[in-house]
Amino acid sequence: MMLLDEPSLGLAPMLVEEIFAIVERLHREEKLTVLLVEQNAALALALAEHGYVMENGRIVLDGAAAALRENADIKEFYLGLTDVGARKSYRDVKHYKRRKRWLS
Repeated sequence: MMLLDEPSLGLAPMLVEEIFAIVERLHREEKLTVLLVEQNAALALALAEHGYVMENGRIVLDGAAAALRENADIKEFYLGLTDVGARKSYRDVKHYKRRKRWLS
C-alpha cells in the first residue's frame, strides 16, 4: 500500500500529470493499493475507484468515484461545475448562500 498526501501541492501542472500517470500505472500494473489525500477533487476522482469527502476532519460523504463525479453537490462545491457542466468563476460561487446538504 502507498499513501500519498497532497502529491500535487505546489507543483507545475505538467509534473502533476506525470506523477498521477505514474501512480495510475503502479496501481494498474503492479496491483498496488493507493490511499490518496488530494484537494484537487477532479484529478483524485479521475484516478480513484472509491472516494471520501471530508469536512472539518469528518467523513461526510463517500461512494464510488464515478457516482461522486456525478453528484450535483460534489460538482458544485469541489469541481466548480454548474448543473449543465459549465465551469463557474470562483467569484460567482456564493458558498454562504447555499449550505452543503451533508452539513445540515
